[in-house]
Amino acid sequence: MPIINRIAEFHADMTKWRRDMHAHPETAFEEIWTSDYINGRLEEIGVDTIERGIAKTGIVATIKGRGDSGRAIGLRADFDALDILEDTGAPHASTIPGKMHACGHDGHTSMLLGAAKYLAETRNFDGDVVLIFQPAEENEGGGRVMVEEGLFDRYPVDAVYGMHNRPGLEVGKMCMRAGPAMAGFDIFEITIHGYGGHAARPHTTVDPIVIQAQIVNALQTIASRTTDPLESVVVSITQVHGGDTWNVIPQKVVLRGTVRAFKTEIQDRTETAMLKLCTNVAAAFAATVDVRYERRYPPLINDENHIDLCADVARDLVGESNVDTNSAPVMGSEDFAFMLQEMPGAYVNLGNGVGENGGVFVHNPGYDFNDEALPVGASYWARLVETVLKRSA
Repeated sequence: MPIINRIAEFHADMTKWRRDMHAHPETAFEEIWTSDYINGRLEEIGVDTIERGIAKTGIVATIKGRGDSGRAIGLRADFDALDILEDTGAPHASTIPGKMHACGHDGHTSMLLGAAKYLAETRNFDGDVVLIFQPAEENEGGGRVMVEEGLFDRYPVDAVYGMHNRPGLEVGKMCMRAGPAMAGFDIFEITIHGYGGHAARPHTTVDPIVIQAQIVNALQTIASRTTDPLESVVVSITQVHGGDTWNVIPQKVVLRGTVRAFKTEIQDRTETAMLKLCTNVAAAFAATVDVRYERRYPPLINDENHIDLCADVARDLVGESNVDTNSAPVMGSEDFAFMLQEMPGAYVNLGNGVGENGGVFVHNPGYDFNDEALPVGASYWARLVETVLKRSA
C-alpha cells in the first residue's frame, strides 16, 4: 500500500508512543500522564501552538502551512482508556490494574502525532491544521465539553474529521458511510418502589422483584411494537440491583441500561414510551416508579460531500478495492457527533486486522491496537490535509 515513505521511516517512533500510552491508561478527565505525554511529543515535533486545559485534560495544537488562504481543518483523536482489567499478556500491557486501552485510543493518538510530525516537517499545504486531542470519549462526552468550552470559537475550522480503528477489517482497508453512521446513546435508571417483607409472606408485600421482571419484558416492546419496523432502536437493561438477603423481599429495585437509535425523534419517542410503560406496569402492581432518562450522545451524521472527499483520499492511499463507502451503520456511539453538530465533516474507520492479529473486538480484555495500522492512519491524515488544503501552483 502506498503509505508515505517519510511516515514509514518513523513507524518505530509511533509504535513506541502507542505502547507507552497503552501501558499508562487513564480514564475520563483523569488523563494527566497521557496529556503530559502528548504535550511532550508535540513540543518535540515542533508544532506552532499548543493549548492545554480544554475539557480539563484536552490539548489543541496547530500547524501552519505555506500560504495565507485563511482555510483551516480540524483532525481529532481521542486518548482516554476504559475501566477493564487487561488480559493481553503483551509486554506493553497496562501497568494500572483495572484500566486499559481497550478501544484503541492510544493508536488513534499515535497516528495523529505521526501525521503531525510529517506535516510539521513538510508544510506542503495552504492553511492551518488544528490537531484536537480529546479526553473522555468513553461515556463522559469530552467532545461535548470541548465544544461547550469554545473549541470552534477559539479555532475556527472549515471542517472537522475523525477516525476509529475497526477490528475484523484487514489492515490497509477503510470503510465509511454518508448520513447516520453511529447511533445516539442515552442512559436510564428506573427505581421501582414496592413494599418489602418476609419472603414467606409475599401476599403482605408489593414485590419489586416481580415488578421489575414485568418491566424488563415490557421495555422490549418499545422496539417490537412502538417503533416503525423500518427504523431501529435498541433498549438494553444492563444492571439489576435489589435485595440483600435470602428471606427478605426488598423495598425497591433499581434497573439501569442504555438506549441506542439513529434518529433524535426515535430517542424522544423511546423516552416517552419508557416513562408510560414503567408507570403503568408499576401501578398495576400497586407500586410506584421513578424514571431518570439522560441524553448522552446524539447520532453521528456524516456529511455526504465530506465522506466523498475522504473516500477519494482513501482510494488514492489504499486502492479502490480496499475502500467501502457503504458500510453498515453501527449501534455503537461516538461523542465526535457533538463536533459534527457544530461543523461539517466526516468520521471514517481504519482496518485493525483480522484473526489473532487485530481481530479481537474493542472493549474486550484481550483487545490491542494493531501497530501495523499506524503508518496507514497517519498517511491518511497527511494526505487528507494536503488534499483539502491543497497549495496553489
